[in-house]
Amino acid sequence: MESLQYVYVMYISSSTEIVWNALIDPKMTAKYWQHENVSDWTPGSMWEHRGLDKEKTVHMAGKVVEFFPPRRMVLTWAYPVDRTHDKKHSRVTIDLETVHDVTRMTVTHDKFEGNPAMYPAIAKGWPKVMSSLKSLLETGRPLPELW
Repeated sequence: MESLQYVYVMYISSSTEIVWNALIDPKMTAKYWQHENVSDWTPGSMWEHRGLDKEKTVHMAGKVVEFFPPRRMVLTWAYPVDRTHDKKHSRVTIDLETVHDVTRMTVTHDKFEGNPAMYPAIAKGWPKVMSSLKSLLETGRPLPELW
C-alpha cells in the first residue's frame, strides 16, 4: 500500500497566482468544490474542508505541511474523526508550474497506508474538483453540483 498514489495533471489557461488563490480562498473553493477550504496556511496549522451547510460541517481535515505560494503546498488529509490520528492521514501535494502562458497543476495524493479505504473516494473526487476549477477559471462557470 505504501507505493499507492493518485496523480492528476491538468493545464489551466490562467496564471499560477490566480490558480493558487482559487485553491486557498474559501469563497473560490465554495464555487468549484462546493466546500470551503479554511486555514491560515502556515506550516503546522490545521486546515478544514467545510461544507456550505448552515453548520459548516467539516468533511476533511488535516495539517499544512509545506506552503510556498504560488508554487507548492503539501497537506495531510483525513476524515474529521481521524484528525488527531496522524497515522490515518494521507498526503496531498499540489504543484503549480507556468508553462508558456498557462499553469500546469499536478495533484499527487499518497500515503494511504493508515486509511486505504480513502483511495477509491479520492480517485473519483479529484477529477471532479479539478475539472470544475478549470471550468471556473477558464469560462467563469464551475461544473454543476458535484456531490
